Amino acid sequence: MPLRLLPVPALLLGLVCALATHARAANPAPADPLAASDVTWTELGRDSQDSMPLGNGDLGLNVWTEPNGDLLFYISKTDAWSEAPNSELVKLGRIRVTLTPNPFAGAKDFRHHLSLRTAEILVSGGGARLKLWVDAHSPVIRAEISSARPLDLAVTLDPWRTEPKGKVAADVVLPATPAEAAPVITWYHRTSATGVPAALANRTFGATLLAPGLQRASLRELRSPAPATTHRFSVVALASASGPLETWLSSLETLAAAERTADLPAAWSAHTAWWDAFWNRSHVRISGDATAAAVSQGYTLQRFITACAGRGAYPIKFNGSIFVTDNPGNTRREKGNPNPIPAPLNADERMWGGRYWFQNTRPMYWPRLAAGDYDLMLPLFRMYRDQLAVNTADIRKHYGHDGAYFQETAPFWGGLPKITPEEPGVYTKHYYLPIIELTALMLDYHDHTGDDAFAREFLLPVATAGLTFYDEHFPRSPDGKLLLEPVNSIEMFWKVRNPAPDLAAFHFLLPRLLALPPALIDTPTRARWTRLLGELPQVPIGEKNGRRVLLPYEGEQTAPAKNTEVPELYAVYPFRLYGVGKPDLPLAVDTFAARAIKRTKCWHQDAIWAACLGLAAEAKKDLIATLTNRDPRLRFPAFWEKGHDYAPDQDNGGNGEHALQLMLLQTEGRALHLLPAWPAGWNADFKLRAPYNTTVEGRVEAGKITTLKVTPESRRADVVIHSANP
Repeated sequence: MPLRLLPVPALLLGLVCALATHARAANPAPADPLAASDVTWTELGRDSQDSMPLGNGDLGLNVWTEPNGDLLFYISKTDAWSEAPNSELVKLGRIRVTLTPNPFAGAKDFRHHLSLRTAEILVSGGGARLKLWVDAHSPVIRAEISSARPLDLAVTLDPWRTEPKGKVAADVVLPATPAEAAPVITWYHRTSATGVPAALANRTFGATLLAPGLQRASLRELRSPAPATTHRFSVVALASASGPLETWLSSLETLAAAERTADLPAAWSAHTAWWDAFWNRSHVRISGDATAAAVSQGYTLQRFITACAGRGAYPIKFNGSIFVTDNPGNTRREKGNPNPIPAPLNADERMWGGRYWFQNTRPMYWPRLAAGDYDLMLPLFRMYRDQLAVNTADIRKHYGHDGAYFQETAPFWGGLPKITPEEPGVYTKHYYLPIIELTALMLDYHDHTGDDAFAREFLLPVATAGLTFYDEHFPRSPDGKLLLEPVNSIEMFWKVRNPAPDLAAFHFLLPRLLALPPALIDTPTRARWTRLLGELPQVPIGEKNGRRVLLPYEGEQTAPAKNTEVPELYAVYPFRLYGVGKPDLPLAVDTFAARAIKRTKCWHQDAIWAACLGLAAEAKKDLIATLTNRDPRLRFPAFWEKGHDYAPDQDNGGNGEHALQLMLLQTEGRALHLLPAWPAGWNADFKLRAPYNTTVEGRVEAGKITTLKVTPESRRADVVIHSANP
């Protein structure tokens, strides 16, 4: 209903206008639009569940305060793999910062603030200010403290892994030595040399705490000799995959020596320049109703969390990234017992362990394309590319043919078991799809960047290995078509024939791969892929409730459901055969409507499918559920509820990012579809990336594009503008 303005006496109208002007002056809009998504707390925290994330892409912190005013942070790193049975990704340690007298305890002006633009945490109150940042270009954490009155400072390495536990060794804290040029605290964890997989043996990770002017008060504490109005300290971290401990210690000392002479103003300038460039790559900011601001902040904070953990040696872990906290309220269920059983976990532990589950890892990486965060995708590509050698060798050993695949769930070093057709079905057995979806993601990366060196080094080795495996591993039916049997239709239906996700993947990818320039694909490879394309069965189609729908696999639909997934919609995403601007859209829309599993949050993809199909109302509803889904035990607004996984759940945030992008912009080939699933009640400012080194930015108001800039300008001819939906 349109708003109706009633007559107002002139004096009252003037008063209303004056009050509105005063309100705007008292609460001015932030000069930097990004600041609207900053997070500020005005009360002290309790424990690590009240922490904020911070990081430089490899080295991460969970930062919180306790009721006594102490500031603490966990230190994490993307390659701190322990020798635990599940190859856990663990913390390096925990630092406690104590100021005396404590200015934060009881301070009425207390603030704990995350600045996104500069990637720093500022804690202030009682006339004191503590600035914490993780250098964007170095493995260094820096803290700077200033106060109106002199304060004592104590920086303590809190006890962490103090005793051996099973296969996990205790941490080592080095004692002071007479040779120390200045007091430091150095500690490390070194994994076992034997009894663990080779990739986990002799790994060392740890750090050195440096604090100019402080003295060593104990094995684990540095303390100021006298109160002062300024203090600072640094933590330099290092992880090494193998090698002698002496080599690791020498490398750490080299980093520490560089930190002692670092030009801090120059380092800060370079740090803020990196983050400024990151935020200038892209953005989506929405407004229009009560939920829009929360969704907008959720999108921005998830992108920040990803950047804090996305440039390291290994990809982001879906089950908490490097930001897991202590979880004293965790519970588990026991068969036959309807009541949950307490099962507290510490910050070294997480549900679903240290393995990478491909379906759970991909949600953080598909939205990197439209965000322009191409550098954050490389750890994912590198890890899987590096598994090819061992996986190819295993395929040759097990089956006597070429090619490779990636297990749905695997440690970072890869490896494949032998699976025979007679073996019973299991969620992730008879399941070969991840290598094909990774090919799709790599192909989109190449379309965006035009990087032919990437195609040669990553895309084509992965694509060739995956297609060769399918080609040589499976027989042909009597009509000469490829026969995929027995193969899981993802984790939902086990050991079926011609599953829809795999066939959709081949139909989607092979024409695009064959369209690559001749300089990238040799003649024999092109011939093999052309033959394989001609041997593909069609994606299965049937009928449900009197309507044509996509089916999850070929034949009678009698296989029992084993999970809560919708494999038939993989032909919409991630393999985009159907959707906005494509043929037979009603078939896909009817399939979406008829799906048996209708869920959002965590790894469920309903919001993405709705956006791809132009269903704005459904996409908006699911997006709101996803990007406002904070875990109730965690204070940070983008530490998402665990869902099926573990908090802070990265699937939830990644799928939310992707859905919001797709509501604004979808691309296929050269077409740029704007507002394909945009709800009329939301406004937006956006800047997104598209294939062929294209940037699309503009503003949406009242369901219309009011400003639009396409770079390069020649790509404007490829824009297709859709009408926003109710």
